[in-house]
Amino acid sequence: MSTAEITYTKELRTEAIHTASGTTIITDAPKDNHGKGEAFSPTDLMSSSLASCMLTIVGILAKNYEFSIDGTRAIVTKVMAANPRRVSEIHIELHFPNTINYTDKQKVMIENAARTCPVALSLHPDIRQEISFNFPG
Repeated sequence: MSTAEITYTKELRTEAIHTASGTTIITDAPKDNHGKGEAFSPTDLMSSSLASCMLTIVGILAKNYEFSIDGTRAIVTKVMAANPRRVSEIHIELHFPNTINYTDKQKVMIENAARTCPVALSLHPDIRQEISFNFPG
């Protein structure tokens, strides 16, 4: 079974439909590359996918070790390079909830899980991944 079906609709916009769920994602080219910037660009999605993957893998870890990361937020900043135009850096700030006190062991496990999530390991090594972990306290 396919993962998704993507249609170019018009004016540098695509619509992706997730095959299994029917969920839809719209993309637009960014304003700095001839687009309207009215939705995620494909490179925005790639950068955001790294953060989503990190949170998902850390969530699995937390579930398995019976602690919570509920409410954890990720702030994503994508840096573009020219010649060729590509993502050169992805900065992610992970902010863990102030209501939970993580042990040193949990912090190490969280950082390792996040840095080794499937998307992190799939990105080209030339893309710099700058990750910060902001735990309470």
